[in-house]
Amino acid sequence: MSDKKIPYKIYLEESEMPTAWYNLRADMKHKPAPLLDPITKKPMTAEALAPVFCDELIRQELDDTTPFFEIPEEIRSFYKMYRPSPLVRAYCLEEKLGTPAKIYYKFEGNNTSGSHKLNSAIAQAYYAKKQGLVGVTTETGAGQWGTALSMACSYFGLDCKVYMVKGSYELKPFRREVMRTYGASVTPSPSTETEVGRRILAEHPGTSGSLGCAISEAVETATKHEGYRYVLGSVLNQVMLHQSIIGLETKTALDKYGIHPDVIIGCAGGGSNLGGLIAPFMGEKIRGEADYRIIAVEPVACPTLTRGVFAYDYCDTGMVCPLAKMYTLGSHFMPAANHAGGLRYHGMSTSLSQLRADGLMEATSVSQTDVFAAAEEFARVEGILPAPESAHAIKVALDMAKECIVTGEEKTIVFGLTGTGYFDMMSYEKFHNGQMTDYIPTDEDLAAGFARLPSIDS
Repeated sequence: MSDKKIPYKIYLEESEMPTAWYNLRADMKHKPAPLLDPITKKPMTAEALAPVFCDELIRQELDDTTPFFEIPEEIRSFYKMYRPSPLVRAYCLEEKLGTPAKIYYKFEGNNTSGSHKLNSAIAQAYYAKKQGLVGVTTETGAGQWGTALSMACSYFGLDCKVYMVKGSYELKPFRREVMRTYGASVTPSPSTETEVGRRILAEHPGTSGSLGCAISEAVETATKHEGYRYVLGSVLNQVMLHQSIIGLETKTALDKYGIHPDVIIGCAGGGSNLGGLIAPFMGEKIRGEADYRIIAVEPVACPTLTRGVFAYDYCDTGMVCPLAKMYTLGSHFMPAANHAGGLRYHGMSTSLSQLRADGLMEATSVSQTDVFAAAEEFARVEGILPAPESAHAIKVALDMAKECIVTGEEKTIVFGLTGTGYFDMMSYEKFHNGQMTDYIPTDEDLAAGFARLPSIDS
């Protein structure tokens, strides 16, 4: 089909919205390894997970055979406020670059939370409300997840307690205030409010925190308060499931115009947006129906997929959560305080880790100064100020499009624009003022984290 017939923004009709989430694990030949009890080291059962997670979310978490889960009507009704989200053909960027490549991005920033996180937040809040809970606890890194969850909890009348990574809490006061506007309490982590927080502060005085720290505090708070459960915005299988709506919409839009992507690119922190974007495409790849080059992009400051090890590790710094087999830097790895993006988790989704181990997905890492330069280049042409996390994918997409200028290849590139950067202006300010530096952990830094990996009998 001629390019001229493809609009700048491909919107789906409401009737074309997915009615079910896609469970990629059902098609995976090698299933993700099970979560293990942190004490017994035995696979976690639904009963063992019940004090921490909502019942229906546990069912979704443990199911690796059911290909589709119906989206409840209440959630679909909420989705209609901001979905389907547009798939945008970056004509202006292509022209500016002078590339023969065709560039598309799936824009997930058209809601108040400013990111894709709302897709899972509303689902998790819905199941918590349906279970009759009083409220939920969570962690947040850059703040997108905390913002999305506070919105979702406000909608369903649930209390929301957020532990925000201290470095982001201090750098992003406006994101914090949006959460408070929606009724959430926001605590910088690690804090003195929890036993695990006090222990982490004693071991790492003055630390700017990590997602692993914040997870530990949120889990402790949930288990010590009646009527509360813990919810997570990334990493878990249930979150990948909810976020599959991104990829399902993307594939429907591309199919509508007969477009076959050669490359699919997403930023990678814990795996939620990347897993959601690639899900239906990876399913086709696994089933042998089509082939795609799929690339995960992470920061050099937190190089989980590119320099981590594929092993069982604790999901949190306090070592109270289940163990997951994943690419990890070690649960005690503390990312650099000056890292501006929210891609700070020490591990990666078990599903994505397995796909990486099986050679079905590539991974690369980029420095934050290059990331912000790419974000600025994109913003000046496409008119959207991207979140630093999203700009990791933009950086690699731009590099690939520029390579096509030299090779003459007409590749079709699709990447996930996971959210906007309007709450990240302090980071942009540091970049513009030349105060942003690049940190790359040494082999010795990483070895210290690997040394504390738990010993698991095979």
